[in-house]
Amino acid sequence: MSDSIVIIPTYNEIENIEAIIRAVFELKKDFHVLVVDDNSPDGTATEVKALQEEFQERLHLEQREDKSGLGVAYIHGFKWALNREYQYIFEMDADFSHRPSDLLRLYRACVNGADVSVGSRYKRGVNVVNWPLYRVLLSYGASFYVKLISGMKVHDPTAGFVCYKRKVLEEIPLDRVKFIGYAFQIEMKFRAYLKGFKIEEVSIIFTDREKGKSKMSSSIIWEAVFGVISMKIRSLFNKNGF
Repeated sequence: MSDSIVIIPTYNEIENIEAIIRAVFELKKDFHVLVVDDNSPDGTATEVKALQEEFQERLHLEQREDKSGLGVAYIHGFKWALNREYQYIFEMDADFSHRPSDLLRLYRACVNGADVSVGSRYKRGVNVVNWPLYRVLLSYGASFYVKLISGMKVHDPTAGFVCYKRKVLEEIPLDRVKFIGYAFQIEMKFRAYLKGFKIEEVSIIFTDREKGKSKMSSSIIWEAVFGVISMKIRSLFNKNGF
């Protein structure tokens, strides 16, 4: 039984899913993988089922009926993992924007004292490959904005490459997590920060996807912009219920 599970949410990732799963399983450490698929019409879940024959007990699949957002998929995955014995629970994209080999670095950071380790694009300058300038400016600006409003000393609060120790997810009231898109990543880190958990950033190189279609949209961005303010206000006036 592995102590680590990598949660990969998917929607139409047929071009990437087999390669990303094999890349994780080729690592020297024994990671398990949970794919949370939002009823992809391209057959992503079918491909995962086929791979389960090869990677029995290591590869898991949860199929959801609706496409209801990144945050909802991750919450589903977190609850699934907490019902098992995993001690380190990871978030990772399916599209190779996060290098699977960096899972080892996130793992080591938590083993060596961090409660949450974050694969950070901005800890040491800007480490982003193949993004147009406007996306770099938007992402970097959003990170600065979040730090200013929230008070967190995290250079990349919107990052989606994260390792949580089990105890962090056990103490965060997952059913109260409000945001489902871009702001979900911010809210999870903010809740961990408010509870006094140690958040450590690990510098990574982020590479934009080469295959498949990005899920980013203007509504997701606006959720983050306005959501951070409402999140901060709720935490100030309702600390026990946030």
